[in-house]
Amino acid sequence: MRTIGIDPGTAIMGWGVVDQHAGAVTLIACGAFTTPKLMSQPDRLVSLYRDLVACIDTYRPDSAAVEELFFAKNVSTALTVGQARGVALLALGQAGVDIHEYKPMFVKQTVAGYGKADKAQMQEVVRMTLRMPAIIKPDDAADAVAIALCHLYNAPMLQRIKDARTS
Repeated sequence: MRTIGIDPGTAIMGWGVVDQHAGAVTLIACGAFTTPKLMSQPDRLVSLYRDLVACIDTYRPDSAAVEELFFAKNVSTALTVGQARGVALLALGQAGVDIHEYKPMFVKQTVAGYGKADKAQMQEVVRMTLRMPAIIKPDDAADAVAIALCHLYNAPMLQRIKDARTS
């Protein structure tokens, strides 16, 4: 199964594509889409959409994992991140990719075994899981890969639940 993970944001949107075959997980590609600080919000969203559509066309994921919005103290940041999430959900939905959403604490619990793991702990767990010589940079790409791994770990159970509901 090929999964794309998305860490939404309007200045930086992290993405990571991982494959799982016979229990082995492989990083295919990862990175971050960036938009200039002085670009208008509508233009940023269009840019992110185009970049994500091209990424989906290139890597053809079977499923997607998108981080749910974490409402922090800054309302305007939450709103712009929500808009970036909407762009990601639109691009993935239009491509027919099966979409799953995960809360940040759930991703940390699933991947690192601790729901309050810090960024350095998460990056190290991702590095070790993928047997990489160094942590993934930028941070947004590492977060996106962790989100994709979270989905890969949960996909078998989600499939069993889906199968049980349809039988």
